[in-house]
Amino acid sequence: MNIPYGRQDIDAADIAAVTAVLQSDWLTQGPAVSAFEAALASRCGAAGAVAVNSATSALHLACLAVGLGPGDFGWTAPNTFVASANCIRYCGAEVDFVDIDPVTLNLSVPALAAKLQAARAAGRLPKVLIPVHFAGRACDMAAIGALAREYGVRIIEDASHAVGATAQGQPVGACLHSDLTVFSFHPVKILTTGEGGAVLGQDRMLLDTVAALRSHGITREPARLTRPDEGAWYYEQHALGFNYRMTDLQAALGVSQLKRLDGFLAQRRALAQRYPALLADLPVRCPPPDDTASWHLYVVHLNDPSRRRTVFDYLRAAGIGVQVHYIPVHTQPDYLRLGFKRGDYPAAEAHYSSALTLPLHARLNDAEQDFVVANLRKALA
Repeated sequence: MNIPYGRQDIDAADIAAVTAVLQSDWLTQGPAVSAFEAALASRCGAAGAVAVNSATSALHLACLAVGLGPGDFGWTAPNTFVASANCIRYCGAEVDFVDIDPVTLNLSVPALAAKLQAARAAGRLPKVLIPVHFAGRACDMAAIGALAREYGVRIIEDASHAVGATAQGQPVGACLHSDLTVFSFHPVKILTTGEGGAVLGQDRMLLDTVAALRSHGITREPARLTRPDEGAWYYEQHALGFNYRMTDLQAALGVSQLKRLDGFLAQRRALAQRYPALLADLPVRCPPPDDTASWHLYVVHLNDPSRRRTVFDYLRAAGIGVQVHYIPVHTQPDYLRLGFKRGDYPAAEAHYSSALTLPLHARLNDAEQDFVVANLRKALA
């Protein structure tokens, strides 16, 4: 048996959607991208969406759109994939971190409040804050947003794990307390476009900036041209942009997958509800229940962290693709060279020391979940 911790769920309708694009006139820069953007924005209650080739690209463009650059500071959580921090550095800004809440594993609001107060006193307030909705559980965006407004900080939600999640009764991506939100459509995420990402928001000027930078900073729109139109071939580069475009193949898959999002979420939530009962007598701590989370990951903590490597290797040998999310970013060698030290963010480091990600995805069935738990029981015996 081979059970990955996460994987895509592709059906005949998905394949037909991609095949239709292959048989059309447009493989890229065609109508499927616009259709996906419109469907995604509608689902999330955003004014618009800009689809790109990865969530990393989306984070980079979002940072540029809010004006992050050399001499600025950007903060994020250390419990995340490195892209959440790297995007700040791509813009030439200085990166720093805010420790996490030991229960939700999301950015700690008290830690943020204390750090903002100290930063204002030191004249080092961040221009942008990137809270990460870890494992699909939304951060306390109302509290984070209130602090950001008080201190004049822009917010980009890293919702790579949280397509379909809600917060305060509203979809993640509605940007009620943020400037922009970023999603990921990697195959292990909630829905997939193969690779891909998107930036959502309510501010159309920000979204227009993201859209322009996505394609080399080039425009063909007559209203934006600075010189007379010389012909149908004419375009102008107004900024130093990138080739971060999503193809129509990917977008068509995204449109099809988005139609199945409710089913994906229902299965993930059902599995997340089963795990605590199955694990009740084992020496592990389960995450708190949350019916509003999208449950991209199911992360438990071993009571005895010293056993994790043995347990991990046992489960991998049994064909169970457990994983660990995440090695704290500030402990990576590249970040240690920037001056960060082990011990800087103790809650994130404590989480990492005992964390183990168990399989959870839309194709996982109850029998496979039972197999995972049975083998975890053997590994912990």
